[in-house]
Amino acid sequence: MGNSLIWSCLLFLCFADLVPALDNTSGPTIAVRSPKTVVATLRHLYLQILQRKLSIWEMVLCSSLPLFIFLWAQRRKPSSSLSSGDNSKYGVGAEQKVDGNVDSEVEATDSGLLKKHSKLQTYTTSRYTYPKLRIFFREHPQFEKLPTTPAPLPLLVFIHGLGGSVAQFNPLLTSLVNLASCLAVDLPGCGLSAFEEKAWDAYTIENLAELLSVVISEHRVIGQGVVLIGHSLGCSLSALIASKLSSLPNPISEHIISLVAICPRAEPPSENQTAAFKKLLWVPGPMFDLWRRWDRRGGKDSASVQRFVGPDADDETRILQYRFNDQSKTPVWRRMASGTLPNYQKGNPIGGMPGRDIWSGINMPVFLVAGEADNVTKPENIDIISSFLGKGPLVEDESAEEGQPVVDTAAPVNTGAPTKPAQRRSISSIRAEDFLVHDGNTLEDPHEDPSTPNEVHAGTPPQDSRPKKTLKTTIIPKPASHAMLYQPASVRILAGLISDFLAKQISPRLDLGWQLSYLSSSGKWDVKNLEKWQGVKPVSEPINNVFRGMKTLREVDPSHSPLVFAKDWGNQIKDIVDISHETPVYDPRGLEKNGIIYHKFATVSKIPPSVTDVERFIALIDSIRASQSSRFPSHEGKTYIGVHCHYGFNRTGFFIVCYLTERCGYTLEDAIDEFKKQRPKGIKHAHFLDTLFVRYCRGLKRSPTL
Repeated sequence: MGNSLIWSCLLFLCFADLVPALDNTSGPTIAVRSPKTVVATLRHLYLQILQRKLSIWEMVLCSSLPLFIFLWAQRRKPSSSLSSGDNSKYGVGAEQKVDGNVDSEVEATDSGLLKKHSKLQTYTTSRYTYPKLRIFFREHPQFEKLPTTPAPLPLLVFIHGLGGSVAQFNPLLTSLVNLASCLAVDLPGCGLSAFEEKAWDAYTIENLAELLSVVISEHRVIGQGVVLIGHSLGCSLSALIASKLSSLPNPISEHIISLVAICPRAEPPSENQTAAFKKLLWVPGPMFDLWRRWDRRGGKDSASVQRFVGPDADDETRILQYRFNDQSKTPVWRRMASGTLPNYQKGNPIGGMPGRDIWSGINMPVFLVAGEADNVTKPENIDIISSFLGKGPLVEDESAEEGQPVVDTAAPVNTGAPTKPAQRRSISSIRAEDFLVHDGNTLEDPHEDPSTPNEVHAGTPPQDSRPKKTLKTTIIPKPASHAMLYQPASVRILAGLISDFLAKQISPRLDLGWQLSYLSSSGKWDVKNLEKWQGVKPVSEPINNVFRGMKTLREVDPSHSPLVFAKDWGNQIKDIVDISHETPVYDPRGLEKNGIIYHKFATVSKIPPSVTDVERFIALIDSIRASQSSRFPSHEGKTYIGVHCHYGFNRTGFFIVCYLTERCGYTLEDAIDEFKKQRPKGIKHAHFLDTLFVRYCRGLKRSPTL
């Protein structure tokens, strides 16, 4: 806050040159301040701020005058934009009126997933009634078909932070809604929830935590555990709900079985910080709103955006952040911010944001995630929370390096740049729309995907009603920031890490691969699946002049049997790698009689291939490429390796993408795009994509499980 006041005062002093002054000899003139005068005055104000001697009225004056001058300057230049470039709603220079109704804007930008599964409800706690809260709830699409002994699958509850909304979780929800039932709440006045309860005390962290407890109690079924997934202030609310040491009315801590904290804050602000923040909140609401508008000048390139996303964020993330900042209502923000501030008595914080006294009472699996570029809640917070939970500082886990590419010098063939060089993209250039669902009907239920049903019988793994206490901590490398929930460069990594934590530390039944196998009740070649198989394109376009992705052959099929395939493709595809688990439904001898070599490389369906599987696949492909070079020396670049599972999308795509990344000079994003371009629809399973992003994330710092 001190820096903001200093800059505000400096702007005031600079603009003061335009203020009329009285001159004894010549009447009214424009007073011009010398640089020395400006510096001396600024030094005085700086010392006043540091010593906290600046009165509230001086704060208001320094903060507000630049705003009025800024608005005056805008009136002088009505046709000019704040910045050059994109002038769309959330582009550079876009501004929304301070008194505008943002609810219609929030609704217009809501995803199809959120629209389809949201409703407005009123809830009453022991002290307050909160009308028309936006509640997102999507029951697991196969909830009734999965085991419920000794308990049904847990309920995943998503809790946003200060000034946030459910919409910020949308990219993460697209990955996690198929693992378990999901619940998310727009806190009062946030997102699409009404701002009808105006009492400031209704927005204290204790009262909001009680409200969440009431909402959760209504949506959980008997015997169902709850996993809290919080972001920023949502982590503090989650800790208060989960801790055995909190004294909330309507306690539900006995039903909370795990906590995932994304960008958490470990402790409340200090006594001096609290006093300064409370002074800031004394600024009248309209003036505070004007300051926020001024802070958003520049649209997606404004200071308000960079504070959250960092300097290396891509434009899509900046646009989303500006949208969320613009949609946050100032009266709600002020009340929630005030509710996080403790009252200090003899140096001890009472109420407000939780610290050691609450975190130390959490006895369950905990996953702490931070972004290396987060300047709002710095990564050091997870070390502090770890100490509260009984763990030392973060150390890098060797398993974080398991996604390192295989060294090219180990390859027996030329694995240099691809024949057709890929257009390189950094991980930060993935488009936000790659992860946002715009139509509720576009979110496919992977449980309905018939790919490779009944390859392996899925038994029912055990599920503890109270998982034992564990602690995992991870720092996602730059550009991961406070906006990692909706930052395309980070959200896939985050989704993969959370999915892995849920399956390994909470219940193996939260593994989507196990669910898909368990629910596969139809035969691979029944009428329904046969028709779908027949509708799939048999062979892809060339992939980096190395591969062609395929669906499996079928001995009795009139158009895709070994003999027909050899006739149509034998002059191009010289080797076929069958990665399905079971014996093929065709006779490989029909291929080999026609010069196509068959290679069996059995893998399990529904589950992302392991690191060892990928290493073996890469070694096999290296060997085949070397063999093709010697067998067809005059056909270099004109022969291909066919790879198939059942349909040729998920496992086939996973292995090919890994090879392109580790051997052919592609970035992960380019490899995924290349496979999708040549085999339309590409890799369809979200958990396969999440695994790829985690595995190939460089610099991921993970601690061993405690």
